[in-house]
Amino acid sequence: MLSKVTAVIEAILLTLLPLFSPLRLCLFLYSSLFFSTSGDLEKSPHSDPDPWDGLQRHKRSWVWNQFFVLEEYTGNEPLYVGKLHSDVDKGEGKVKYVLTGEGATSIFTIDENTGDIHATKRLDREAQAYYTLQAQAINRLTNIPVEPRSEFVVKVQDINDNEPKFLDGPYMAGVPEMSPLGTMVVQVAATDADDPTYGNSARVVYSIVHGQPYFSVEPKTGVIRTALPNMDRETRDQYVLVIQAKDMVGQMGGLSGTTSVTVTLTDVNDNPPRFSHKSYQYTVLEVLPVKSVVARIKAADADIGSNAEMDYRIMDGDGPGMFNITTDEETQEGVITLQKPLDFETRNSFSLRVEATNRNIDSNFLSLGPFSDITSVRVTVEDVNEPPIFSSPLNKMVVSEDAKVGTSIGRVSAHDPDTSSSAIRYSIDRNTDLDRFFNVDALSGVISTAKPLDREVNSVHNLTIWATESQDPAQIGKGIALITVLDINDNAPVFAIEYDTTLCENAMPGQLIRTISAVDKDEPLSGHRFYFTLDAPVAGNLNFTLRDNKDNTASILTKRGGFRRSEQPVYRLPVLITDSGSPALSSTNTLSVRVCECDSNGETLSCGAVAYTATGLSTGALLAILGCIITLLVMVLLIVTMRRRRKQPLILDEERDIRENIVRYDDEGGGEEDTEAFDMVTLRNLNIVRDPSVRRDVTPDTPTFFHYTSVSRPPYKSLPENVVFREFIWERLKDADVDPTAPPYDSLQTYAFEGSGSVAESLSSLESLSTDSDQNYDYLSNWGPRFKKLADLYGNSDSSGVFS
Repeated sequence: MLSKVTAVIEAILLTLLPLFSPLRLCLFLYSSLFFSTSGDLEKSPHSDPDPWDGLQRHKRSWVWNQFFVLEEYTGNEPLYVGKLHSDVDKGEGKVKYVLTGEGATSIFTIDENTGDIHATKRLDREAQAYYTLQAQAINRLTNIPVEPRSEFVVKVQDINDNEPKFLDGPYMAGVPEMSPLGTMVVQVAATDADDPTYGNSARVVYSIVHGQPYFSVEPKTGVIRTALPNMDRETRDQYVLVIQAKDMVGQMGGLSGTTSVTVTLTDVNDNPPRFSHKSYQYTVLEVLPVKSVVARIKAADADIGSNAEMDYRIMDGDGPGMFNITTDEETQEGVITLQKPLDFETRNSFSLRVEATNRNIDSNFLSLGPFSDITSVRVTVEDVNEPPIFSSPLNKMVVSEDAKVGTSIGRVSAHDPDTSSSAIRYSIDRNTDLDRFFNVDALSGVISTAKPLDREVNSVHNLTIWATESQDPAQIGKGIALITVLDINDNAPVFAIEYDTTLCENAMPGQLIRTISAVDKDEPLSGHRFYFTLDAPVAGNLNFTLRDNKDNTASILTKRGGFRRSEQPVYRLPVLITDSGSPALSSTNTLSVRVCECDSNGETLSCGAVAYTATGLSTGALLAILGCIITLLVMVLLIVTMRRRRKQPLILDEERDIRENIVRYDDEGGGEEDTEAFDMVTLRNLNIVRDPSVRRDVTPDTPTFFHYTSVSRPPYKSLPENVVFREFIWERLKDADVDPTAPPYDSLQTYAFEGSGSVAESLSSLESLSTDSDQNYDYLSNWGPRFKKLADLYGNSDSSGVFS
């Protein structure tokens, strides 16, 4: 009885526990006291094995129960969860309570002396709904368990702290227009993270906040349905609904969430096509090309997509087959095209009846039909000034290639298609008759030859004929005259190719040495037939004969044997070829036959005249002749080289190009004191660029046989002034010493330090000749060819003879 009463009391307290949290603590205390007296609680299946357990049920020494803790506790003090107590604990402080498991020490703490359990952190049931812990009582002094380890659960009790959420929102949905009332559109669903098994925190109801009176939502299922029948897409095609989901079964104080639902009315074929006008009128030119667009018409349809697709057809009208109509798939227009050429003079207007019909008709909406419409189309043809038209666009004519100049070949004809019937003038497009072989009469259109024709050069002439209106020269018609030149026999046959004919010296009489054929530029209708004979002067020769094979070929045969290259290396055989034309033409062609040395199989070894080897010259003689030839070539090269060099003047470097003063033989310079004879500035600016092509101290035509290597010298500007003149004079002296072509001759070189005022005194040889000097210059004759000229001037010969 006591257990039943206890169960009833516990059930009542559990029901009231969410509303009164202090009762929950009392329940824990009550449950602890109650279970300590009953002692019927079995050990948890997750607890550690108990060595003291037997086959019988034992009285539980623990005082404890399953604990509950409220989530989202906001108090400042740790939240009391419950109390653990062991019968072994007599309050002497010898028992120590130990807590392990999920959240032990971090979330849950236990007073090791009293066994009180507290939660130190705010818990969230949606993060973790329960915690599994293990409790044990141990001897404080020996750390030996006084009770076996037991497991218990702390459940986090839910409160309504989460609003419903639409995880799939916002929603997009569609429903056909003109749908009946109550047609389902879409179903929405909201989820609540609260505990669905406890209270109404997770029980959601749906309502529509925005979207009435067009749509409604079922409170429990979230199914959205149409609330009005026959909604028209052409009037309004989209609606935005706001759906609310509220927990606590929609009661006051519940949490809510919303989402949007965009509903689009999809199109159905409920609108027939309609032409905006009952009749249409268009004007086209009579020269409009075939397949061109004449007009575009369109029937309006309020539907879209495939429901607005339509087909057009011409029901009846004037000129059957003159026009055609098709549908432009992009614009759904009816495109009227021309099928036959227009002619204003024949007919100037056409009337058509055109029908437009929906391609995809919905049987549910036939009552809104008919889904077609009819309109009238009138096409007016406008006259234009057209160019002349030839009676035949292609005129074929023939003419013989021996036709004389002025021969009429044929006639072309054109007329003006307009009512004015203007006169026509004809002409030839000279781009198609560059050589002007033909003429055309401007008035009659008669074509005649203007030059002799040659079929073998051009067998077909394709002429473009222009026909121009006299009243409007801008109107020009075009025609073609195809003239074929007929062949006559005006070309004689000739050899088909250039024949290279060889004859072996060991050839036998009657042996075939060559088969010949012929070609003819003419092309007779009956084909070619050629006749071959030897020319009359050689018809009776004793060496060769010709046999006509009657198939436009002929064979050349030997009459004898024993041909010798040494006797005659080549034979010329004239062949007469005659065609079968009328009159017959012939030509004489020469066939060259070379006599060759052959082996036993008839293979050619060598041809032509026998080469005789010169005898009597030894190898040494040939080498000597070759050496002489090489020597002559070397000498010729040397002579050519010297001739080229003699034309080159002795030119000083640009940096050292100093122009000396040239004076007469009997006039000596004044030395350094003479400032009028030369310019001292020139001597001090030796690097001035001067004309290298002029040198006054060298005879231009005197050849030089010596080549002087240039010696690199420092620029004059880099030398001191007192050294410049000495270096310059020293270089001039060296040039004169080594160059046999340099002065003295009929000129005189003047240097900077020459004259009576110079420390070196005069260097001129003229003064020495005019004085009674006892100096002997005979030793100059022993100095070699370079001093020969000085030896002649200053030797034993009379000084008066120097100037004689």
